[in-house]
Amino acid sequence: MDNETKGPDDLENKVFFSKAAEVVNWARKFSLFQYPFVTACCGMEYMSVSCAHFDIARFGAEIPRFSPRQAEKLIVVGTITHKQAPVLKMVYEQMCEPKWVIAFGVCASSGGFYDNYATVPGIDHIIPVDVYIPGCPPRPEQVLDGLMLLQEKIQKEPLRVR
Repeated sequence: MDNETKGPDDLENKVFFSKAAEVVNWARKFSLFQYPFVTACCGMEYMSVSCAHFDIARFGAEIPRFSPRQAEKLIVVGTITHKQAPVLKMVYEQMCEPKWVIAFGVCASSGGFYDNYATVPGIDHIIPVDVYIPGCPPRPEQVLDGLMLLQEKIQKEPLRVR
């Protein structure tokens, strides 16, 4: 039977596709180019994760990209106000596909202890979030745990063919 007569439901096509998805997702999960959107006090804890003691490089996420077109992982660190929300949305829209978002700390996750008209009550009101890292500020160990959760999510994603 030649390849032209096989249908899309053929077992051979599915097996190859699933193996390609595993390889591509494995490569994606260990090459996370991050765009840090740092606005508040959690920035110091974010910087400490890159130090030698915690070594975020072993996850393939050590080099920040300060252009959204070169990044695929957006880390929102700190409080987001309604005035900053359009900028955050624009940065997210400029990122290449596939893209993932981490809400770093309680302010990015839920608005923190701010209960006023100026603060966004969580960035999920603006953009979709893949992983929430709790804490005020979160410890570097929590950040690494959140990064590993994101890697698990990336590994399980189906491969999108356009």
